[in-house]
Amino acid sequence: MKTIGDLSSCIAGIIAVSVAVGLVVCASADAQELKKLNLDDASSIGLSIVSDAAVKVEGKASVKITTLWPTTVCLGEVTGLNIDEAKLIFTAKVKTELEGSAFLEMWVQVGSGQYFSKGMNDPVTGKSDWKTIQTPFMFQKGQQPEKVTLNVVINGKGTIWIDDVVLSKEPLK
Repeated sequence: MKTIGDLSSCIAGIIAVSVAVGLVVCASADAQELKKLNLDDASSIGLSIVSDAAVKVEGKASVKITTLWPTTVCLGEVTGLNIDEAKLIFTAKVKTELEGSAFLEMWVQVGSGQYFSKGMNDPVTGKSDWKTIQTPFMFQKGQQPEKVTLNVVINGKGTIWIDDVVLSKEPLK
């Protein structure tokens, strides 16, 4: 059974949404369109991510990422880690055919904060055979990650294969 309070909240919500939609429509009327992206063909995005069973280090396939411009690709998110006073290490094997470089990036949510580690000191560049790269993140006593996001950052264009992604921990020294 709905109460007067429930109905008032519902009406207030409808009014708020109506005002927000009205503001967007009003703002859009004054906006000058600079460019419209035609996404009828997904290749116009300039990014292709596929499994490649022919080029791999372990398992059944690697992930092959081909891009026409710099991009960041999320490889996955991990929750439920039990880490205290330890170094978290994100490692992957990569092979490249790039005009530019690529490195690993790890975003860590601790409480209400977001922190990152970028493996810019351990990149791959140009054309390379399989190479192991990594980026670490240090957890002090009492810090517990709620979520860890694992990315590969590509600064340039070309193709990168990524395989054997591992998240490990070791004690702080």
